[in-house]
Amino acid sequence: MTTVPAARSPRRYDPERKSRIIDATIDVVADHGVAGTTSRRIAAAADVPLGSITYHFDSIDDLLAQAFRRLSDQMSPRYEAHFAQVRDLEGFADAVADLINGDAGGTARDWVVSYELYLAALRDPALRSVTESWMRRSRSVLERFIDPVTARGVDALIEGLVMHRTLSTASFDPTETRTIVRRLLGVAE
Repeated sequence: MTTVPAARSPRRYDPERKSRIIDATIDVVADHGVAGTTSRRIAAAADVPLGSITYHFDSIDDLLAQAFRRLSDQMSPRYEAHFAQVRDLEGFADAVADLINGDAGGTARDWVVSYELYLAALRDPALRSVTESWMRRSRSVLERFIDPVTARGVDALIEGLVMHRTLSTASFDPTETRTIVRRLLGVAE
């Protein structure tokens, strides 16, 4: 009696697998936070074998850094486009207020993942480099209209007020945002 070895299943050609894993990581972070993000959850969300995570990425930290870079690369062009038609300081103030009030295309999910990145970056220097790069890119857009020091303050104002709007259980008054931004920039109300 001869034993026939079991046939191996053919390798599935999947050129988008690494990219799908990165996108799935963003989804898992949105649903479970960085602390709840595991290789198993990512593999399940990406519909790939668990071994694909270690095949394509050096570590979970490497995967998180690539996922957060992807998020930055997705959100930054929307941020830049938001200011594309601005021609003067008054228009800039209105564009900043509109951005804070939610008119720049970022979803609540995008902000959840962004804040997860900020929190994780407090302890991980590799992630801090991702946040620093993202902030520099945002400030370079703002610096087309205002000086670098003011741009840093406006960038922090945007982040802070978006966080307040995102976390607020009460209604957030868009006219107050406009007033705050105009006062900071010295634009008449």
